[in-house]
Amino acid sequence: MANYPDKVFLNGEIIPADKAKISVFDRGFLFGDGIYEVMLQINETYFFGKEHLNRLSDCLTKINIEFDVNVLPEILKKLLLASNLQHKDCLIYLQITRGIAPRKHAFPLNIEPTILAYALPYILPEINDNPITVTTQKDFRWHRCDIKMTSLLGNVMANDLAIKNGHFETVFYRDGNITEASHSNIFFVKDGIVFTHPADENILNGITRLIVIKICKENNIEVREEAIKLNDISQVDEAFLTGTSTQIAAIKKIDDHEYIKDNKIGPITKKLQQHFLKLKISHTI
Repeated sequence: MANYPDKVFLNGEIIPADKAKISVFDRGFLFGDGIYEVMLQINETYFFGKEHLNRLSDCLTKINIEFDVNVLPEILKKLLLASNLQHKDCLIYLQITRGIAPRKHAFPLNIEPTILAYALPYILPEINDNPITVTTQKDFRWHRCDIKMTSLLGNVMANDLAIKNGHFETVFYRDGNITEASHSNIFFVKDGIVFTHPADENILNGITRLIVIKICKENNIEVREEAIKLNDISQVDEAFLTGTSTQIAAIKKIDDHEYIKDNKIGPITKKLQQHFLKLKISHTI
């Protein structure tokens, strides 16, 4: 995937990426006061696009930014055309900040939000069949992880810790319970039952997380939205991560506990990966 897009949409215009400028007084720049969303175009359709835009709208409401996400599909259509990506698989990034105002903590009144969007060529593998390793860390972030905010310093620090130690991800625990990872959700399997942390304020309710839960229910795989305790991760049979670009990634090892040997992915994880692939092939917006 290219490092930078050729074109971006910024506040009503589609312009070359190197010409895109924002004010130094944009609250997204000063405070991280904004919401973002990432979704995929696959086979010329947005993969669960409605669900991604609904989450964007919900998060904007949670931080009192007024913006109608229903205008975005037409904007994205023009952006993809200008980027020569209308017929290609790509990753789409959307960001909406509160806008420009003198620096003050309280929300300013009557300002226009800053709208940014861009797309990059991005082809997902059919199945993410490379088991990964992860490390764990006490969750030091704030208590509104359900908001997909642009101020991601805690997540960035945690992911940097993982990468520097040769892992794919850092998995958080809070009050002794496994919650989520720095940029993905986590599931466990025990005795054929799938477990994941409930969608409360301690996790971001990932779209792929929701898809996996739906797949489980439609295929007679018992799924429980219950947290697994950190001390119990050695007692489960399988573990996997989910995310927009991660898809369903089998976890080979969490800290010192190994789930997969000889790269043989567990049966429930593998079954879910196969169902997810079928859904990608058949899904339309």
